[in-house]
Amino acid sequence: MLAGALGTSITVGRWLGAEGVGSLAVINVTVALGVQLGCFGLPSANTYFISRNRNDLARIWSNAFFFALVAGVLIAILIVVTARLRPSAFGQVTPWLITIAASSLPFQLISLLGLNVFLAMGQISRFNFTEAAYQLALLVNALVALVALRSGLQTLVSLNAGLAVATGVIIVLVVRHVAKNIGEKSSWFDLTTFRKTLRYGLKFHIAVVSAIVIVRADLLLVNHFRGPKEAGVYAVAGQMANLLMLFPAVIATLLFPRTSADPDPQARLTMRVTRHTAFILLIVCLAAIPFSFALPLIYGSAFENSTLQLLILLPGVYLFGIESVLVQHFTGSGLPLPIPLFWIGVVICNLALNMMFIPTYGAKAAAIISSFTYALIFLLVAIYFRVKTGNNLLSALVMQREEMRALIRPTRLGLFSE
Repeated sequence: MLAGALGTSITVGRWLGAEGVGSLAVINVTVALGVQLGCFGLPSANTYFISRNRNDLARIWSNAFFFALVAGVLIAILIVVTARLRPSAFGQVTPWLITIAASSLPFQLISLLGLNVFLAMGQISRFNFTEAAYQLALLVNALVALVALRSGLQTLVSLNAGLAVATGVIIVLVVRHVAKNIGEKSSWFDLTTFRKTLRYGLKFHIAVVSAIVIVRADLLLVNHFRGPKEAGVYAVAGQMANLLMLFPAVIATLLFPRTSADPDPQARLTMRVTRHTAFILLIVCLAAIPFSFALPLIYGSAFENSTLQLLILLPGVYLFGIESVLVQHFTGSGLPLPIPLFWIGVVICNLALNMMFIPTYGAKAAAIISSFTYALIFLLVAIYFRVKTGNNLLSALVMQREEMRALIRPTRLGLFSE
């Protein structure tokens, strides 16, 4: 996944320049926001309920598939209409490019829901293989469109849309096969089950949408106020930050079904995993400091400012990564109301600050605001964790002596062991 994402980014940067990177990032962020806005928290809700009772898989998946088709088509239409009525909202990205990308949105929504089924069923290797294969296929698309065919952004966007459609179809077939093996049959749409999952998922929806708004929406504002070139430079810094957050995101993804299936009021497993994550992520972030100075060499001199932007993002990335693991104690126990409320407050703060400062100070302001709001959500969740569990925060963040030794001899103490 890392190789595919980084290789695609470098290829696009080298062949299309900062403006091309910015335009492609705007397209990808627009579709990603559409997918997250349209999922209504069902990916997390489905994982939660299936991990508790696998016999519900067929009913939940039938509902999810039907919902993804309807919601995906409606949101895709909304994006296309917006692009045609308000093309200035997307800067120099043409409505036709937005239309091509949006056509894949229902299939991307299906893929998101299907991947969470793999996660709930404990099929981690299938989950990882699908994600990794998709990222590598995006790299192949970039090489074919830009290097082999010497074409431009439209060809790349078209190939990526086709890949998303094919991936969605494959995931549907695989999940259908898994459901058949369980043997439970269901009607096309079970309203009672859908209400249950939707009611639970809406609480997740606030947190998930808020997170993606904080992480990605500022790029759209930079593009709108400062143009695609500056957005492209910021997109590189943002993508490097996202790659750093991939490690804690994977850990959080693996932890979620475990906390859902076996709730622990004392949060012992969550704290153990958080301590390991905090230690390893610190090393990763420190290693990213010298790497940040190599970005202009890798992408080209036009991306010189991405170094400073990434350095500004790093403290927030570290704290945000820890929060994404620590909060799994609450997501696995039903996600109490304060967590979504925290996210709402942080998003309002993030958007207000971005609207105030990006027009004047550009991407540098976006990086500072992002790092600040990453730290803010960490602080809120950490304090709430301390209050609800009674655990000292140091016990959740600082590795114990035997755990440090276990890093050298990993067979002695597993990360997810009790």
